[in-house]
Amino acid sequence: MVEPKTPPAPTSPASTKKSGSAKTVKTKADASGPALWRSAAPLPVRPIAASAGAHPTRTGRIPLAQPFPSVPDGAFRPKAVVGEVVPFRVTAFREGHDLIGVHVRLTSPSGDESLHRLHPLHDGFDHWEVSVVPLEQGVWTFRFEAFADEFATWEHAADLKIEAGVDAPLMREMGARLFERAAAEKGTPGPDRKRLEGAAAALRDPQIADEAALTIVRDPELARFFQTRPLRSLASVGPDQQLLVERERAGVGAWYEFFPRSEGAKLQKDGSIKSGTLRTATKRLPAVAAMGFDVLYLPPIHPIGATNRKGRNNTLDPGPSDPGSPWAIGGAAGGHDAVHPDLGTLADFRAFVRAAAAEGLEVALDFALQAAPDHPWVTEHPEWFTTLPDGSIAFAENPPKKYQDIYPINFDNDPEGIYAEALRVIRHWIAQGVKIFRVDNPHTKPLEFWEWLISTVNAQEPDVIFLAEAFTRPAVMRGLAAAGFQQSYSYFTWRNTKEELEEFLTSVSSETADFMRPNLFVNTPDILTEYLQYGGRPGYKIRAAIAATGAPTYGVYAGYELFENVARPGSEENLDNEKYELKLRDWTASEAAGDSLAPYLTRLNEIRRAHPALRQLRNFHVQWSDDDAILVFAKRIDAELSPTGVADTIIVVANVDPHSVRQSMVHLDTRLWNVPLGEAYQVEDLITGEQWTWADHNFVRLDAFHEPVHILHVKETP
Repeated sequence: MVEPKTPPAPTSPASTKKSGSAKTVKTKADASGPALWRSAAPLPVRPIAASAGAHPTRTGRIPLAQPFPSVPDGAFRPKAVVGEVVPFRVTAFREGHDLIGVHVRLTSPSGDESLHRLHPLHDGFDHWEVSVVPLEQGVWTFRFEAFADEFATWEHAADLKIEAGVDAPLMREMGARLFERAAAEKGTPGPDRKRLEGAAAALRDPQIADEAALTIVRDPELARFFQTRPLRSLASVGPDQQLLVERERAGVGAWYEFFPRSEGAKLQKDGSIKSGTLRTATKRLPAVAAMGFDVLYLPPIHPIGATNRKGRNNTLDPGPSDPGSPWAIGGAAGGHDAVHPDLGTLADFRAFVRAAAAEGLEVALDFALQAAPDHPWVTEHPEWFTTLPDGSIAFAENPPKKYQDIYPINFDNDPEGIYAEALRVIRHWIAQGVKIFRVDNPHTKPLEFWEWLISTVNAQEPDVIFLAEAFTRPAVMRGLAAAGFQQSYSYFTWRNTKEELEEFLTSVSSETADFMRPNLFVNTPDILTEYLQYGGRPGYKIRAAIAATGAPTYGVYAGYELFENVARPGSEENLDNEKYELKLRDWTASEAAGDSLAPYLTRLNEIRRAHPALRQLRNFHVQWSDDDAILVFAKRIDAELSPTGVADTIIVVANVDPHSVRQSMVHLDTRLWNVPLGEAYQVEDLITGEQWTWADHNFVRLDAFHEPVHILHVKETP
């Protein structure tokens, strides 16, 4: 019997402690245990109790609304990955002019609690924010807490009134009482207690001048103390919420796709091509690793059906040596749990996975829930398919297209059986060492199925990652991501102009970043856009550079580095598509002749690994140029949030026209990297090594036929 079709209860490595208990917080400097988070200014953990009212309402004394991170409609948990900078935001306000403060209280999966103070965004809309970097995998709990900030209210009023000579004695007495209360609080450090008591006594001195009193009001040390240990009243506590933090590879990585049957394939004397194997494909692993990729994605490696097998270029008349499409899964040699005999055995696959791991590569395997007419499922479980009135089984279709070599699964005939079999197949490949699955066409299966399958798998195997290959309507793509998919294909391949890229990259880094992680594949076996068909070498460099810097996860399909750009007439895919035939490529000769993009891809991946700003999703900031083909954006991570402890700022300036030389002024908001407008700073082009002195307005000239993209590192001043 299949397991129940309901997601399991949220799990974490250890039970979380109640969010009001005091606990010593582990930070980077705490030798008692591993760091669990990074934050700009952590606070002492102190409990807070919500204000009790005579007439309890849903609205607290100080309203809290629109909490982030969140998923639209609140049906699913928001997501992050270990090491990701997560902005915690909330709307909070109160009546009148008195000031408030806002905290977010975090509880890690292992039960450690931390408190972080939000700062107002000064946008006029009562928005508050603080960024925290979770370093522990699992389910985190967070809640927002708002309170009347008595010191900030007094400080603001006292500064204005004493300066104006209005109610100065009253302001001084109110301040003295605040300082005495703070000094008497349990846990106030001795030096701070003495400073507070001294300030209170000074304010009560009848001889104190207004100027001296203002010095106390404006004392930055006192302000810092109350920022860290505020006097709180009228407390309002929001509901506990959850954040799922997954392993880093769920949101950061460079992917490379190849067909193992083409790696090591050999031309025979009769003109046919002998398939490569998993063992010959292993020889390609060092080269993929040397380019700096993290994940090697394999299309289906299972037996391929013979009935209605497709020939070259998707024809219906295959030759005797045509291997067929790997997505037409199933034949006499087995189904989804088998390895194609031409590729080897399960033992060979396990050896391949181990060899990849030795090179620092994780293997991602395709999971395509469909069947060739020869699949064992067809005879063993005909109820899993759709039978037409004429007694035949329905082929997969995308009208007017028909895929005669594939039967789609009908999830409504025997859901329990299908669910159980899908789970069995996934667990089978997990047992072979696979922790990443690229899921083919998930939008053609029920969303509830994916919610169940992913939650069931991740409950026992939290490191397993699912990538949704769904180029479809936005609501469907977002639904798949919210329901559990750790990564998603995106519209990136069709976003090529400056305006399109600005809109797309802004959307994926802000609007959907709490639940949808884009994987910016530049091409696939099915997608060869007009931009690549006609953009030549410049187009390939431009697209790779934007993908590698625009989001923390991107990918390329083998042949990209060889500029394979001849399309099949009437189709947006390569001529002689590798889906339907074996490819012979001479990687060594191409690189030796200087005809390979491999060195450029290698440099992009080196830059990504060296610069933590590029391993973040939510830090994308559009900048400006005077030219409609020059895209400019910046990415930054502050020192206290960076894994290196050093701030990192990258500016990307890309000529997205692969056919011309473009020149323009670019306009930058340098305050993003703490440089006042108009002041100079140094930048280094990480592609060419050139260095320049820049400011907020700079001239650029980008030759598409030389170096179409600047990837600039801002030199931080001490």
